Amino acid sequence: MTTLLSESLPKFHGRNILHTVCRLPGFPNDLLNEGTNKAGRSRYELMEIAQKFLKQRIRDGDKQAVFLLGQMYFEEGWYEDALSLFEKVEDDDYQALYQAGVMYYDGLGTKEDTGKGVECMKRILSSNNRRASHLKYAAAYNLGRACFEGYGMPHSDAEAERYWLIAADNGNPEASIHAQTALGMYYSRPSNKDLQKAFSWHSEACGNGSLESQGALGVMYLHGIGTKKDLESSIECFKEAAERGNIYAQGQLVACYYHRKLYTIAVELAKRVVVYENIDQLAKATDCIPLFARKGVAMATFYLARCLQLGLGIKQDEADARQYYSKACLLDANVASDLHYDLIYSKI
Repeated sequence: MTTLLSESLPKFHGRNILHTVCRLPGFPNDLLNEGTNKAGRSRYELMEIAQKFLKQRIRDGDKQAVFLLGQMYFEEGWYEDALSLFEKVEDDDYQALYQAGVMYYDGLGTKEDTGKGVECMKRILSSNNRRASHLKYAAAYNLGRACFEGYGMPHSDAEAERYWLIAADNGNPEASIHAQTALGMYYSRPSNKDLQKAFSWHSEACGNGSLESQGALGVMYLHGIGTKKDLESSIECFKEAAERGNIYAQGQLVACYYHRKLYTIAVELAKRVVVYENIDQLAKATDCIPLFARKGVAMATFYLARCLQLGLGIKQDEADARQYYSKACLLDANVASDLHYDLIYSKI
């Protein structure tokens, strides 16, 4: 199992904080309307106006404005300034406490202190304050991650599982979808293997929008892992996940097209995948795990090489084929090795 993605602050998941601030009561819309409108302002100008607005509210004693300004700095990557503001109100504002915990744990704007980050998450999870309720699932997910990785807490698979089950909340779509995906991966591991549970949790997470789990379900249907083998359902999962940006699913889809002898389609898709740069950044943008994204590109690269070698769906070019075989090895040696084994035994 690979390193998991941390949980975003739930209240602002998918929403830009600047957008939120600009719509607060009392925001100086008159400044926005002087010769232009909100849409016409540059982002820099909006930031300047929003900062002045929030700083005035802070001077007036508004503690929520402290968090909002800190969150705005956080989203801009101004971590030291953000942490300074979060620390001022973390005893009164659970969202500030959560963000401070993330920053302590990951070493953003401060020296990494995983233990301090864990304590922030524990405070949120144990709180009876209703203002902490919407953060508990995310905090539990992060505590499970800390247990599983052994950072800030002693390594314990059992404790990681316990925290993730709390965070997943029986598949509740309002709970932590990251935890639901994590449980699907957890039960796929040899030491914790329960493939029916793995399939069930990936199904829950996929139904709640997890792109990572949608790709995983495609693999499970393809090989009959935890469920009955179903090639059509597998391809459907891969297609939908690929269209949404799951690079691993795109690589798997290239393989599916190849084995169905749809060589031209396989080549067309592979050509789009092999040119990806900044794979880790692309994976992060789609909330997917970078390791699997690289595997997807490696698969597409290897199959494109094979098509070039044999002239399947593309003009034969053995020199280009050798280059793509080498690139596949550099991207992911394990994927390339497995596919080379299949090639030797005429499975490809």
